[in-house]
Amino acid sequence: MINRTAVYVTSMHGGVGGGAREGPLYPDEAPESDPRTHEPEEVLMTLTTVPDPQHPPVDCRLSHEPPAAIAKRGWRYHHIGVPTDIQHPGETHLAEYGLYVAGFSTSPYGVEWMRFEKSSPLPELIKTVPHVAFEVDDLEAALEGQEVIYPPGSPSEGVRAAMIVDNGALVELIWFRKNSDVPGQSAVLEPI
Repeated sequence: MINRTAVYVTSMHGGVGGGAREGPLYPDEAPESDPRTHEPEEVLMTLTTVPDPQHPPVDCRLSHEPPAAIAKRGWRYHHIGVPTDIQHPGETHLAEYGLYVAGFSTSPYGVEWMRFEKSSPLPELIKTVPHVAFEVDDLEAALEGQEVIYPPGSPSEGVRAAMIVDNGALVELIWFRKNSDVPGQSAVLEPI
């Protein structure tokens, strides 16, 4: 964030005297001066505080650093879900959600296309805004303190998922039963 404040610098004609005071940022609020008098005039200067990349605020990250969800919470990128009206080859129908998904298993970047039926029971935000999904080790712990828009559910055997909103952005949190949890079984993902 860039902070701005106005500073009025007072000087006497001829460069003698002076001082400074903070004041309103808007020039129309600055006092007027009369060049025919020897009264001090005030000149408006706007100071801009630019973030120092060497000393970022504690809650900010540098451009080369991963987001806190990865670096501090240990979440792992899984996919990005993109709502669409276009039918894609290989769609899987998730009738419970009124949703067709495609591309997840073939996209090298984890892009999942999501086409919704008009009768889909999912919240409008999920049906209209793309989301990023992270795999988590403990879904309940990951949801603590979050704004949950869709509570934990099981879109397929061995999978639990929930949707949260962070500053207007959708984030899906997914937990998988590990192969070692049940001998001979692995989780199959059909994310929401």
